[in-house]
Amino acid sequence: MALRTRVTELLGIRHPVVQGGMMWVGRATLASAVSNAGGLGILTALTQPTPDDLRREIDRCRSMTDKPFGVNLTILPSVNPPPYADYRRAIIESGVKIVETAGSRPQAHVEEFKAHGITVIHKCTSVRHAVSAQKMGVDIISIDGFECAGHPGEDDVPGLILIPAAAAQVSIPMIASGGFADGRGLAAALALGAEGINMGTRFCATAEAPIHHAIKQFIVDNDERATNLILRKFHNTGRVARNSVSDKVVELSGLPETTFDDIRPLVAGANGRQALESGDLDGGLIWAGQVQGLIHDIPDCAELVARIVDEAETLIRKRLLDLIEPA
Repeated sequence: MALRTRVTELLGIRHPVVQGGMMWVGRATLASAVSNAGGLGILTALTQPTPDDLRREIDRCRSMTDKPFGVNLTILPSVNPPPYADYRRAIIESGVKIVETAGSRPQAHVEEFKAHGITVIHKCTSVRHAVSAQKMGVDIISIDGFECAGHPGEDDVPGLILIPAAAAQVSIPMIASGGFADGRGLAAALALGAEGINMGTRFCATAEAPIHHAIKQFIVDNDERATNLILRKFHNTGRVARNSVSDKVVELSGLPETTFDDIRPLVAGANGRQALESGDLDGGLIWAGQVQGLIHDIPDCAELVARIVDEAETLIRKRLLDLIEPA
């Protein structure tokens, strides 16, 4: 069985389930598994140290699946920004057909991708940004609620409000992101006005995720309370799993004299990568959302995607329809 929406038709996928473009996690092993399962797998461009490494990872993913997959390019303010234009060129020249953009001032990238016939998904954390992205010409909005891992923006609006609020003002298809792990979430997202779901933390706890088993089990063992909001003081809020590192960041951030330089060593991306690869639960930041409370196993991607779609269809066909009393 399958659920057909504008998202599945635009992306050429069987199921309206998209894998988040996660730093250090969005590699060919996971992306190909999600795509082979009928969803959309996504490689994370900046996980690769150079544009040429990205080209090779795209080739590797293509050797592992004949299904559509995408590449995430996140544009973040930085003192020493990566060569975004070179990564963009690598994506285009490699023949990638789907790109997820995120971050600030993406217009130049969106315009170049569109000029080459690429379908663009843009991640937004507010209705106003979704409206702006639609005007910019993107094809699909990924609307990211406050529950999410990563950067939920500064408005603190959860998906139950954000999704229908955005759907009321945006006419292009939307993917709901933040807080999704099962078929109940997919059915709810469709009811709220989205046409698919994006999952990051849930796909971290799968057999194919290229991270240490101890991290996967950590996610399974956690509940919905096991996250910290960090960097609020610096207007760059991030949601991460609660561990000694994120606890320390929160503690230091509560001191009026704390500057970003005081916490910089704690939030270094290299430490987070080391934690994911080594399984050291206190080795760095581990990005995870409140949806940890809905994750109870570590299946392979094919089992997970099939389970989610089957559960959503059952809910829609039986439970919800059964609630309607004949006239």
